[in-house]
Amino acid sequence: MAQEKKPLTAKPSAGTTPAAASRVFIVDDHTMFREGLRQLIERESTMTVCGDAPNATEALAGIRTSQPDVVLVDISLAGASGLDLIKDIKAEFDELPVLVVSMHDESLYAERALRAGAMGYVMKHEPAKTVKAAIQKVLGGDMYLSEKMSNNVINRLLRGQPDQPKSPIEMLSDRELEVFRLLGQGKGVRLIGEELGVTIPTVNSFRNRIKDKLQLKSSTEVMLHAIQWVREESAG
Repeated sequence: MAQEKKPLTAKPSAGTTPAAASRVFIVDDHTMFREGLRQLIERESTMTVCGDAPNATEALAGIRTSQPDVVLVDISLAGASGLDLIKDIKAEFDELPVLVVSMHDESLYAERALRAGAMGYVMKHEPAKTVKAAIQKVLGGDMYLSEKMSNNVINRLLRGQPDQPKSPIEMLSDRELEVFRLLGQGKGVRLIGEELGVTIPTVNSFRNRIKDKLQLKSSTEVMLHAIQWVREESAG
């Protein structure tokens, strides 16, 4: 007599049988990249994409519904930044691992992401096998950073050295850096306030702090400096 098949559970745990594929949720504001990443992941029999979202608000709603085993997050999102989203995810789902997959230079963002609660950081230009390896490592409960970034972090910890900014931009707080990035995209103070959910005076306050930390003379200089930085980031 044929044995009745047991249905799969709604949330299979990572590292069980191949049939219980690890569930991956993707958060990125570029539809084409989300689709490309979905195709990359679903070529693997051990992983499946259980949902995706273009922004933090939809991401949190989707995560609650789909119950993923890992979340892939970009740094640049409309509205709340990827760093803010990571903090929100960890506040609500403490055990849920998060991996940042971003175009932004890891030397500036990787440690910020780790402090926010992420378990790893991989750049979008890395080969597909590296991205897949990073996802699998985080799913296994390990941290993933590039060899160069890992060595930098380990050496500093071993020597007991405090964080020493390599550039003035590294002195900016997470929120100041987010405002700086939005200014570099040509967005005005009002629009930045709407995206971040803060008042115009608050945005002006962040901009003034940026001006002081970067030793710039005016708001116009902050804007020009930000635009140049965003261009260099995009080119890199």
